[in-house]
Order: sequence, then C-alpha cells, then structure tokens
Amino acid sequence: MPEQTVRLGRSRRGFTDAPRDVTLDIVSYGRRGPGGTLRFGADQIAQIQRTVGRTPEVMVKVSGGGRDIGGVEAHLRYIGRHGKLELETDEGLAQQGRGAAKEITADWQLELCRSQYKPRPAQGQKDMRAKLVHNIVLSMPAGTPPEKVLAAARVFARENFALQYRYAMVLHTDQPHPHVHLVVKCEHEFEPGKRLYIRKETLRQWREQFAALMREQGVAANATPRQVRGQMRKPYRDAIHHRLRALRAFDQLPLSDRTGHRPPKTSTFMRAKLESVLQALQTKRGTLDAGKETMQRTRQEVVAGWHAIADALRSQGQAELADRVERFVARMPAVQTDAQRMADRWKDTERSRAPERAHANSSGPRVR
Repeated sequence: MPEQTVRLGRSRRGFTDAPRDVTLDIVSYGRRGPGGTLRFGADQIAQIQRTVGRTPEVMVKVSGGGRDIGGVEAHLRYIGRHGKLELETDEGLAQQGRGAAKEITADWQLELCRSQYKPRPAQGQKDMRAKLVHNIVLSMPAGTPPEKVLAAARVFARENFALQYRYAMVLHTDQPHPHVHLVVKCEHEFEPGKRLYIRKETLRQWREQFAALMREQGVAANATPRQVRGQMRKPYRDAIHHRLRALRAFDQLPLSDRTGHRPPKTSTFMRAKLESVLQALQTKRGTLDAGKETMQRTRQEVVAGWHAIADALRSQGQAELADRVERFVARMPAVQTDAQRMADRWKDTERSRAPERAHANSSGPRVR
C-alpha cells in the first residue's frame, strides 16, 4: 500500500488541509465587504489586540525523532528523567520507573514498523531512515501554571492523534517555562501505509490550536509568526540553546561557587560563528549583512500588512486599536543579522573593558 501523507491541524473547531501561505494571517482572515473593503470579525479583532498587546506566545516545535527502537527508548528515558517522572500514554496509563520506556515501545510494536530494519548509515553520512516517532515540545513562558499547560497538552494530543497515532507525554517544570514533551508514533495504528508528516503549515496550525486551548484554560496566549511581531531572528537549535543556557548559568554563579565546578563546554557552532565575525571585523573582509536584504523585504511586507489592518480598523470605527497597531509597528526593532548583532555585542564588550585595561596599565609597577 502506498504511503499517504496526513496533514493535521485545527482551524477554529475543525480540521483543515487548506494552506495559508501569507505573511500576515490576520489580513487573510478578514472578509471583503462591499466595494472590496477589508473587514474584521470579533475573532480577528481579538487576535489583533493580543498581538499588539504582546500577549505571551506559545511554542510548538519538533525537537527530533528516533529512527530506531534504541533511540526512541533513550529519549523516553530522558524525558521521564530515568524513571523519576510519570509518562502518560494515549490510553490514560501512567508509566513510571526505569522499565517504562521499554514497556511503551513494546506496546507500540515499533519492531513491526517497515523502516525499523533499514541499515544504519555509515559514519559521516546523513541518516535517511524514516522516523519511528516525532518528538514534539509544547511550551509556555515562565509564570504559566504548569497544570494548565498539561491540561491543554492532553486535549491537544487527544484531538490530533487519539485512535490514530500512539503517543506518550510528560510535564517538565525544572526550567522557568513549563513545557510538555510529547512523543508520537509516526505510523498509523490501523493503516500502516499512512504516516504522520509534519509540515511548516502543520506547525502553524498546531500553534494556533495550542494557544486556543491555553485560553480555554484561562491563560492569555497567542500564536503569530515571529516576523509579524517584528522578530527576524531564528531560534537556535535545542543543543545550541542548552549549551548557551549552561554557559550563562555558570557565568552568573558567584566566584566562590565556581570552584570545584568544571565550566561547561562552549558551543562549537557559536564559537565558529564568532570567529567568522571577528575575522570580518579585523580584516575588513567578508560581510556581516548576508541575508539582510531578504529580511528587509519580509519586514516591508509585514509593515504594509499592518498598515492595511490599521486602515481597515479605522473604517470599522476601531480608531483606538488602529493607533495601537501603528505604535506597535513603530516600535519594531531594526532589521539586523545575527552576525551584525554579534559584532555589536563584541564592540560593546570591548568598550566596557577598555577602562579596566587602562586602570591596570596605569597602576602596574614601573620598570626603570
């Protein structure tokens, strides 16, 4: 049986496959009235209010996925903190203990998946084996009640995967932002030829759905593309993010507490990126604004979209909200590449260190 691609998502209260590939979703939601005038309904106005009011944004991301049973079990052990936390399954069971990961993979019959016995790639080659599971993270900003994040995640998983794709989840509260790790089997439970593929549009719909579920829990939550909010910087991958967080945590320790603690390893990716920036600054060769032109075009499209929204709001008698939209656009940060941002930080650091160097040189012993 040929494989079928399933695209899941929720628009309002129903599932949809319809793509929405526009920079500013809010404009696409508005209805054209007589004479082609753009008009917004109550839902769209609420979305605009949340966005310009900088309501906390939900995060839904795919953090990877195991391509063999050993990898799946290792991830389940990791998110279960090696038996300390309960893994909640799609059947409502709570699996805990060191053997929980093995019990779940056995129950899911991953050994019967068609991709399971494909050979591992040679060292240095890309792993082209199909995933057995998707690792998904549902997260909210710091201060969000963890039990409400878990309640919304339960509904999210049930509406998207129940009776189709096996799944297990666990709540983590060891970081400031509460988040749920959700592991979903890729093969359909009753139609092995049907696999779950997660597209960009799928993630977009999932974010909107999870935000709506958090609002049902009484928590202010929003889901808009980062470009719409004026954020052009892409988030780092998990491994880089965790390494940077560990370095920041170590730097914030008092000097007395650092003794006896080995400093975390630096991120090789960030070190290489910084070295490239420093070389460009020292040699005046290379460029720090690669990709900036594309970013500026995106920003222009976003700004034009917001201005269209402001005009439409005024025509509907929403002058105050239109003014808030224009203030929101005016406060968007300037477009800047990662390399430019790193270069500015490096220059600021060097300027702050200059007085210390000058003081050290002036107070040092003179040699006659």
